[in-house]
Amino acid sequence: MLKELLARNVAWAKERTAADADYFRRLAGIQNPEFLWIGCADSRVPANVITGLEPGEVFVHRNVANLIHPGDLNMLSVLQFAVEVLQVRHVIVCGHYGCGGVLAATDNRRHGLIDHWLEPIRDTARANTAELDSIADPMARTNRLCELSAAAQVKRVAETPIVQDAWDRDQDLTVYGLVYSLQDGLLRDLRCARNKREPS
Repeated sequence: MLKELLARNVAWAKERTAADADYFRRLAGIQNPEFLWIGCADSRVPANVITGLEPGEVFVHRNVANLIHPGDLNMLSVLQFAVEVLQVRHVIVCGHYGCGGVLAATDNRRHGLIDHWLEPIRDTARANTAELDSIADPMARTNRLCELSAAAQVKRVAETPIVQDAWDRDQDLTVYGLVYSLQDGLLRDLRCARNKREPS
């Protein structure tokens, strides 16, 4: 399997340089993305591919169910580096329909350590019980929870000291919530964007 992966890498690199001889030299020289993408670790939701962006155009952090935990030093380090060093202008939290993390958070079964990680999804479900209970179709209910959870994570990002300090410095920074559909390949705006001037 590793040999096949390395062979694919060689083929990909050759394809890139055949199309643009300076591709890797240019890419190695700069990292100046305008976007930080906080997405799910699901292998079907690669940020660069679904947005049509090239390497170097988006800084990426991924975890199970695109969650923001206040004690997650990995995520906070990525956020701080993106905001303070790279000076990104857009932070995108992107969930996706049919998320296995959302399903695991709500299936009333024990999964081990991941149960602790998924607690924010259960919090969101509890806070929106009436709306979710009114949706009869189980998949539609789960998909709505995917949207609600992503929007809740936008709020969590916006409330971090990193983002608050950026806004205090009048840094041009907006946090957005999106959801991706595996069924049609399209991103949808959850209309929950936050910035210093337009809290929502």
